[in-house]
Amino acid sequence: MSYLYYLNYIVYAVVAFSTLYIFVFAIAGLFNFKQAKPKDSKQRRFAILIPGYKEDTVAIEVAQEALKQNYPKDLFEIIIVADGFRKETLDELKTLDIRLIVVELEFSTKSRAINEALRNLDKDFDIAVVLDADNLMEKDFLKKINDSFSAGNKVVQAHRVAKNTDTSYAILDAASEEINNHIFRKGHRVLGLSSALIGSAMAFEFNYFCEMMKEVEVVGGFDKEIEVRTLEKKIRIDYLPDAYVYDEKVPNAKVFSNQRRRWLSAQLHFFGKSFKPAIKNLILKGNIDLFDKAIQFILIPRILLLGLLTFMSFVTLMIAPFYIFIEWGFLLSICILTFILSTPTYMYNMRTLNAMLRIPSGFYHMFLSLLKIKGANKEFIHTKHSYNSLQKKSKKKKK
Repeated sequence: MSYLYYLNYIVYAVVAFSTLYIFVFAIAGLFNFKQAKPKDSKQRRFAILIPGYKEDTVAIEVAQEALKQNYPKDLFEIIIVADGFRKETLDELKTLDIRLIVVELEFSTKSRAINEALRNLDKDFDIAVVLDADNLMEKDFLKKINDSFSAGNKVVQAHRVAKNTDTSYAILDAASEEINNHIFRKGHRVLGLSSALIGSAMAFEFNYFCEMMKEVEVVGGFDKEIEVRTLEKKIRIDYLPDAYVYDEKVPNAKVFSNQRRRWLSAQLHFFGKSFKPAIKNLILKGNIDLFDKAIQFILIPRILLLGLLTFMSFVTLMIAPFYIFIEWGFLLSICILTFILSTPTYMYNMRTLNAMLRIPSGFYHMFLSLLKIKGANKEFIHTKHSYNSLQKKSKKKKK
């Protein structure tokens, strides 16, 4: 009995840490953070990199939309990096006012596609913007990014929101991303820490990006790799909550499972890779940002956290002393409150409530992803995007 008692509190300590961590930043995210004001009126030149793997269904529409920025036409270039596209798609892309870079990679990865594109570009750009093949920028996006760089920023994460909420899983995916935005981006900036990167809707000082990417060779976790490298150099990552990029959300359980499997694998990989260096950097250089990022890699994923807390609360209610149930029930309440505080008000509707009925299924598929995680970081897991979602772009909404 004493063995189970001590095991309970070991598990409790681990789960409590993940719960309280996100709760603190959820509270912080309720406040606004002061963004630096532009120091100059310079209009910078943008390279907008859009790598895609077999993205024939969305590439043309995305390219056309990207050209509609409210920014001088001669100061930005849309660069489609096409890997595995059909000939008819390539022919149509060639008719647009963009730069098309066709790559034939033996082993396709996002980092390899971007590096191939950078080798084919002149270095007369000021800012590199990285988008996914399904991303749509709001019309003033480049202007807002330019203002941020005028304020002295070197790396910026924009606000990525759902383009489609046409299925229950898409709604859950959209809510999950907004919770991440609240906790790991806005909440962190409120407390003076760097924002987390997502993998797209990111902007970098061009020369810095080119030099960094020469050393980046990853299959999964592209965003985590460049985030760690940036934080190692003590470069702050800013967050722009009012600069919107619309992103396609997963339509069903299968895509949800594959996507989470890739994310979980990358998280574990980078924990093993960066935790010791992060501690060293904290002690020797006072690098709190890098240490905080390493801490994020050991957090229990939120849907697993919710499922685990629900399970433990139920089990302890049935078989354990009542005070142990109270302890687990307290953590469950804190976790639920965290999600409530972090979900934007525009998502409080019946469709979201109905989608929440899928959470047990999401927990099940997340658990399956955990069982199949071995080797996932060494294989390319592609999330296919569809044309129809482009017609269902969500309206930008503020909390």
